[in-house]
Formats: sequence, structure tokens, C-alpha cells
Amino acid sequence: MNAAAIALNPFTLMMEPELVLQTMERSQQLRGLRRHKLRPLDKPLIPYTSAALAARAAYDAAIDAEDFEAQAESYLN
Repeated sequence: MNAAAIALNPFTLMMEPELVLQTMERSQQLRGLRRHKLRPLDKPLIPYTSAALAARAAYDAAIDAEDFEAQAESYLN
């Protein structure tokens, strides 16, 4: 098998990792990619406003106040 056929055959590349590395080094498309280091955990947290915290607390209180057992009983009867 010639070198071009080996380089284009993905199954051969899976069996020979050194060929994968050589093919990656020769790839113009891979060299043209921009490289970015993304660190999403480095971003500062957005603080919650007091209005947002109050709305969340009100929503949680409304959920806690509901009687789901009574609703379930009404659905079953």
C-alpha cells in the first residue's frame, strides 16, 4: 500500500498512532486553526441582585406551600 493510501485510510491510522501524529503535523488545515485556551471557571461569578434573590425565595416558598399529596389524591380519585 502506498503512503498516500495509508494516510487517507482512517482504519490504518487507528492502528498506527505514529502515522496519525505524522499526518497531523503535515495537515495545513490543522496548522491554520486558531488556538484558544478557554477557562470558563476563571470568569467571575455574576452577583445576584436583591430583587433576584427575593424572587427566587418567593418561588421556593410557593412551591413549598403547595400540597402535592392532596393534588395526587385528587388525580387518583
